[in-house]
Amino acid sequence: MAAAKSNTNWFVIGVSAAVVVVLAVLALVVVNLNNQATAPGPTPEGAIINQDSGAITIGNGEDTVDTYIDFMCPICNQFEQQYGEQLQTAANNDKITLNIHPIAILDFRSTTDYSSRSAAAMYCVAENDPDVALDYMAALFENQPAEGSAGLDDAQLKEYAKQVGADGSVDCISDKTYLKFPVAQAKAHEIKGTPTIEVNGKRLDLQAGDISQMEKLLG
Repeated sequence: MAAAKSNTNWFVIGVSAAVVVVLAVLALVVVNLNNQATAPGPTPEGAIINQDSGAITIGNGEDTVDTYIDFMCPICNQFEQQYGEQLQTAANNDKITLNIHPIAILDFRSTTDYSSRSAAAMYCVAENDPDVALDYMAALFENQPAEGSAGLDDAQLKEYAKQVGADGSVDCISDKTYLKFPVAQAKAHEIKGTPTIEVNGKRLDLQAGDISQMEKLLG
């Protein structure tokens, strides 16, 4: 009886150990799946893409302006219409460094994850056809879909790229190469709403009138 009891105890211990190993393996699988789901995927490269911040950078001024935009965001469109030309002119004259961050926080406002797809397309153009990146951004805002709609489809995103001369970006857009990157960037920079504006690294409170700090740089 003593021997039997001893054997039974070792059997229970063995089973328990096996369960622990299985649970550990399952936990590792879950972690790996979660990491794959939230991984940023490939990082866009190119002469105008800052590898540290993920920004599309224009100009080389001492003062910096960072804009975080979502192409499904109507307020971002309004911001672009009001300040876009001034910001780009100041950047082209090296009065400021303009860092444009296409991010995605409004995928739930479309039925096709349009925020991610359009921002990914923008990165494709910035990487492959940097000279017309700002033209493509303007085209996306000019043809901004309504919130709650499907958004522009991939064929339209490619067509607007062709229209501004970004033929070298079409395959990248088709492949959705940077689809995960805009969401990852929104999380990395802790963006809760768009547009989000920073001047010299300080995040502005637009509701409190902080936009005047940016306006001063534009003269």
